[in-house]
Amino acid sequence: MTDFSCVIAAGGENGGSEGPDALRASVTSVLGQSLRGSEAVVVLAARADGPTRTAARALADSCTDRVRLIHPDPAARTTGALRNAGLDAATGRYVLVLTPGERLHRHACRNLWQAGERSRADLVAGRWSRTTEEGGKEQEPPWQGELYARSHTVARFSDAPQLVVRDALVTGFCLRREAARRHGLRYEEDLAHGEILFGPLAAAAVGRIALVRRLIVTGRAVPDRARDLAALVEAHRRVAATLDAHGLPALREERERAFVRDHLVPLARSFPRLPAARRTRAAATAARVLTVPVPHELPPLERVAATLLARGDAEGVLTAAYALSRPATVCAPVAPVTAGEGGRVEWDEHCPVDITELGHQYRQFGGARLMNRLTRCTAEEGRLLLEGRLVLPPHLAPDAPFTATLEFRARGGARAVAFPVDDVRHDGNGVTWGARADVSRLLRPIGVRDTAWDARLIVEAGGVRSVSDLFGPQDLVEGAAVRFAARPRLGQLAGDTWEPYITLKDHLALRLTARRRPARTTRRLVRYATHFRPARKAKLLARALRKRLDRYRSRGFKATTYNTWLIRLPVRRGSVVFESHMGRCYGDSPRALHEEIRRQGLKLRATWSYDTSPAGFPDDARLVRRWSWRYLWALARAEYWVDNQGFPQHLRKPARTTYLQTWHGSAYKRMGFDETRVRLQNAPQRERLQQAVHRFDHFLVRSEHDVATLARAYRLPEDRLLRTGYPRNDALIAERTRTETEGRLPRPPLAGALGIDDHKKVVLYAPTFRGGPAAGGKQARRRLLLDVREFAERFGDMYTLLVRAHYLEAARLPLCPPGTVIDVSRHHDVSELLALADVLVTDYSSIMFDFALLDRPVLLYAPDLDTYAAERGSYFDLREKAPGPVTETQEELFGQLAELKKSDIRHASHRAAFAAEFGTYDRGDAARQVVAAVFSRQGASRTTDHHDRGAGR
Repeated sequence: MTDFSCVIAAGGENGGSEGPDALRASVTSVLGQSLRGSEAVVVLAARADGPTRTAARALADSCTDRVRLIHPDPAARTTGALRNAGLDAATGRYVLVLTPGERLHRHACRNLWQAGERSRADLVAGRWSRTTEEGGKEQEPPWQGELYARSHTVARFSDAPQLVVRDALVTGFCLRREAARRHGLRYEEDLAHGEILFGPLAAAAVGRIALVRRLIVTGRAVPDRARDLAALVEAHRRVAATLDAHGLPALREERERAFVRDHLVPLARSFPRLPAARRTRAAATAARVLTVPVPHELPPLERVAATLLARGDAEGVLTAAYALSRPATVCAPVAPVTAGEGGRVEWDEHCPVDITELGHQYRQFGGARLMNRLTRCTAEEGRLLLEGRLVLPPHLAPDAPFTATLEFRARGGARAVAFPVDDVRHDGNGVTWGARADVSRLLRPIGVRDTAWDARLIVEAGGVRSVSDLFGPQDLVEGAAVRFAARPRLGQLAGDTWEPYITLKDHLALRLTARRRPARTTRRLVRYATHFRPARKAKLLARALRKRLDRYRSRGFKATTYNTWLIRLPVRRGSVVFESHMGRCYGDSPRALHEEIRRQGLKLRATWSYDTSPAGFPDDARLVRRWSWRYLWALARAEYWVDNQGFPQHLRKPARTTYLQTWHGSAYKRMGFDETRVRLQNAPQRERLQQAVHRFDHFLVRSEHDVATLARAYRLPEDRLLRTGYPRNDALIAERTRTETEGRLPRPPLAGALGIDDHKKVVLYAPTFRGGPAAGGKQARRRLLLDVREFAERFGDMYTLLVRAHYLEAARLPLCPPGTVIDVSRHHDVSELLALADVLVTDYSSIMFDFALLDRPVLLYAPDLDTYAAERGSYFDLREKAPGPVTETQEELFGQLAELKKSDIRHASHRAAFAAEFGTYDRGDAARQVVAAVFSRQGASRTTDHHDRGAGR
């Protein structure tokens, strides 16, 4: 008896289009297993074609001891029957079934066997990947990450519901052969895609199930959902019936939703790439087999696609496919359900699916992206004839006549050629248009690097323009033989024919091709000249040169040059380099100090660093981009460094430079060497952090809490601490004083700039940082824990919600009614937002320590408080010392907001104690104290030195 029997069924009637190459790949992966006691059981159908038979016999003859060729009863025609014959012929302790083309990872059998022997489980499952339709790359289903996050064993399948909710057991698992026979596990012989049903049946029958986080199978083919929809639906129904039989209706409902997402939505997305006849057949099949109502819990566009499929509306599904890939584009007439600007809306009158959360009802003509469906693309009298229809819901249509222009723009360039559109008609729910473009005469490309031109329609009404690409299915142009003569400026040898085509993004474009012999010959010669050996060597040399230049521009090279040479430069007396949040904004305490220096008229030359854009930075300072050579030069020669986060760790501080670290907030979560993450680092990493912190000459604290937490966590000696408070909070102390004497009105000028109504209160939502920055230094876009759309629906009449994401992150906000939700994440100075806000909603952000100085309501929304405190660590019990109520659900938060006055009265004493404990030294004169302690004593004179804006960028 062997350890592993791998059953491979070839030639079945409903087995797809596997050929001999797929069979060889599967068998070869079995023979390449590191577990030598594994065999391949090839079950060959009587109807298998000649090449497949030949390949199977050759594989069996090449390794007689590990490849067995089984010829089942000729009556066994389906793939399910062939697999059952393979199960009967298997001799291994464990049995695994592969579809031809699927390949085992080299250590797959060993990993499964070890997990089975260690856990005594009857079923052992691991991860698998499939070949994507675009590019043929391997990709794992995204839901596998949670299911196989760690290797573990479950007592029954309901303890790991994703095994049956998703099609997790279609491959990549093995069964103990004795258990399979004991439970009578067999494939349904009348069912195509029987593997969808067999896995859940096996999981429900056996007891213990072991889950392995290793990759087991690669190369699984994506099913042809347009062809096999009926079979996929039938297999799904039988799995759902199995769940009902085991008394698990909740899992069945969850599987219904998963089936729509895993099969129906991908089918809808594929519609633009399908021929019209296949789209019609697929929609008709869907209308016949999809009898269960579409689950209401799905996102709106997925519900729309599934609903239109179930109705057999092929054209509607085609539109929904475009919307799925572009959720912000208005693709349907948008029928209102309730009256009013904030009322609910549906997809259209024939598909009553609520799409209110997409926010289309709030969009305006000119600002909204509209779907422009191309309905005709042909040649007429030597010209390109295009017709289409622009979706334009009635609430978007302006009260003005429409004009339109068809434009072709060179891809990747600025050249564009416009053609007039004479036929433009507004019909209530859209704009129908038609244009005839003489591309042969008017479209004159150079012929090099401008061979592709994208088409778009520009519709104008009342001085407002709407620009849209021309959407069309792939078969609208394919096979139509629509071609026009081309006249490149470089002559006919560069190309001679214009051909319309549909891009991978489903938009119309023109490409310059070579159809005549001279142009084809020229292109072959150009290809040869750029690909033969000397040209390849030249490309390698150019690539090596680019790498060398990139090395000179790299941060590592710059840091080495700075630490070796630039740091030796003499210090320029009176020069100060300011930086706030790693150059991402002009704000915080560095800004307050810069403005105090200007107010006092000290002769200090200010340089500000910016990360991406200098917009919003001061006009009277020299601006340098972070990590540029001018930035390093400024740091090397500066007499003072001032920042609130930390200049790059790899840069040493010159000996005669004074480093003022203002820091960016008091600590609730553990910081520095108190962090578990830092404690787990190796010695060189911890030493690098210590050296970076050791550069600080002065460190601002605002209370003894900062001394006991931040100063201790970063191992700062007492003589480097300045007990002055934060300069940024001087503005908050002044605002509180003004409010107590004059009242809340008039509001700060920022309210008018943001368009906030005077009768509305302002809620500032500022969550904490929850992860690392995205790759390439870009801000990571994250979904907020607070449902801002629901906030707008419930409180939009009373409050305006300002959303301030962390400076290392960017919030993803849905479209909400005007004036209800405003993204202020790009606003430079958070102190101005705090002064404007009537209420603060946060979680663990240090912003709560600052806002408490204003003595205004603070609401803490911390749904993961216990988990966050356990994983990150905290310096105190937030529930005990919080300046306001701590809510763990959104309903609790909204309840506190609905009774804000009562909540404010209950927590007034807590807020006062919180401000007293954590803001002891914030008295409103921090900037003056710091300037006096750090800058004034250096003998700076009382004149201001101005620089041209942007100098040194």
